[in-house]
Amino acid sequence: MPPSTDQRTRGARALIMGAVFVCAACGLVYELALVALGSYLLGSTITQASIVLSVMVFAMGVGALISKRLTSRAAVNFAVIELLLALLGGTSVVVLYAAFAWLSMYQPMLVVLAFVLGLLIGAEIPLLMTLLQRIRAQDATSAVADLFAADYVGALLGGLAFPFVLLPWFGLLRGTLLVGAINAVVGVVVCAVVFRDELGRAARAGLASGLVAVLAVLGGLGFYATQFELSAQQQIYRDPIALTKRSAYQDIVLTRSLDGQDVRLFLNGDLQFSTLDEYRYHEALVTPAMNGPRGRVLVLGGGDGLAAARILKYPGVQQVTLVDLDPAVVQLARTEPDFLRHNDDAMNDRRMKYIAADAFTWLRGQRDVFDVIVVDFPDPDDVATAKLYSTEIYGLMRRALAPGGRMVVQSGSPYFSPKAFWTIESTLKASGLTSVPYHVDVPSFGDWGFHLAQVGTPPQLRVPADAPTGKFIDEAVLQAARAFPPDRARRPMPPSTLLHPRILDAVKGSYRGY
Repeated sequence: MPPSTDQRTRGARALIMGAVFVCAACGLVYELALVALGSYLLGSTITQASIVLSVMVFAMGVGALISKRLTSRAAVNFAVIELLLALLGGTSVVVLYAAFAWLSMYQPMLVVLAFVLGLLIGAEIPLLMTLLQRIRAQDATSAVADLFAADYVGALLGGLAFPFVLLPWFGLLRGTLLVGAINAVVGVVVCAVVFRDELGRAARAGLASGLVAVLAVLGGLGFYATQFELSAQQQIYRDPIALTKRSAYQDIVLTRSLDGQDVRLFLNGDLQFSTLDEYRYHEALVTPAMNGPRGRVLVLGGGDGLAAARILKYPGVQQVTLVDLDPAVVQLARTEPDFLRHNDDAMNDRRMKYIAADAFTWLRGQRDVFDVIVVDFPDPDDVATAKLYSTEIYGLMRRALAPGGRMVVQSGSPYFSPKAFWTIESTLKASGLTSVPYHVDVPSFGDWGFHLAQVGTPPQLRVPADAPTGKFIDEAVLQAARAFPPDRARRPMPPSTLLHPRILDAVKGSYRGY
């Protein structure tokens, strides 16, 4: 028995609602992909999210207005919009990464892409509403409720699938290509099935050809995704790439010069060390803090093991606890030959204790105390890292210091980001610590600064009498490190807190002001 009219109507509505569901999930994935790529390449997740979401929401309104002119041929126009959306959304990561690597036009291209994607997404709902009403006339309130319910539930699916399925299983590039393919198939097939009688032969042939073309582009890019990514990365980095890896937290890239002498680690594109001069940075970071009791040492960050290697050379060190969020970096420090040659296999030393955790969360539950705390966090250029430079976390560190203990904080460049550097000093002071600022030259980074801090009187900036022989730091260097020229002298800055992360404004303000 053939299906009744009511059955066909219910089946057609179910297919259209399914298309709403899938298209909403795909649209949210495109938004999240733009935000994620921006945070990987430029940091400042809030800024990237604000640009993407505000531009896309505005464009969605424009798209909804434009769609009023498309309702006369709603089925064909909806399918065409889905093909365009699948092509642009699916290739958005490729296009933006290429714009960043080869053209240095990332931000303008981001705005253009976000606007066009928003325009297309905004045109979907009115056209879908028209298609639903053609299947079965319905009260406007009821129709809107059904449509938006499917749309919002689809957005939930896309929002959860992005971090828990697409990123870990396929990666950002292939994940968006896959979503684009799904978007294209669902958008075209549903229209072709439900409104077959309304589509002429030419329209059906055109949509079929368009679908094949879009899938061919997305599939081809997926096939060459690895080669494209390596080429783009190589365009960004000066030296040949020796290793690239995407962990759960960041992009990890290791480069090696042609003569093998200069090995560099980059996390999310930011340089972490160069083997040509890392000793300057790590001697300056560690040496002054080790002037005193040092039985128990806490290292926050520093998963490469280079600070730990320096600490373990000191007599009297009984245990070094290293807290770093990303175990993938620590695994490289334990196994990668380029790391082992410079960190002396420190991460496998019996005195090392590694904890894979967020430092802020770990410190909140920590009750042990340490003679020395070495703070080697990444620079505070987004909200995630800004909390690591707040009065709250410095207060937790103060609680973790043993009586007479010292703490050293890498503080960025007093030359290139002076406002951020002096904000760290005021933040340490607000948390009850007294600090002494100093700075040294690290050619890979330029002039780089630190703060040595303790409770009570200012700490002494000295080389310990029993310090292991170093290549760089001695009393003369530390004496010079105390001096700041007049144009980089101490300046009053407000402290940074969790709810008011002034360190972010200080970083941006420093670069704007100089």
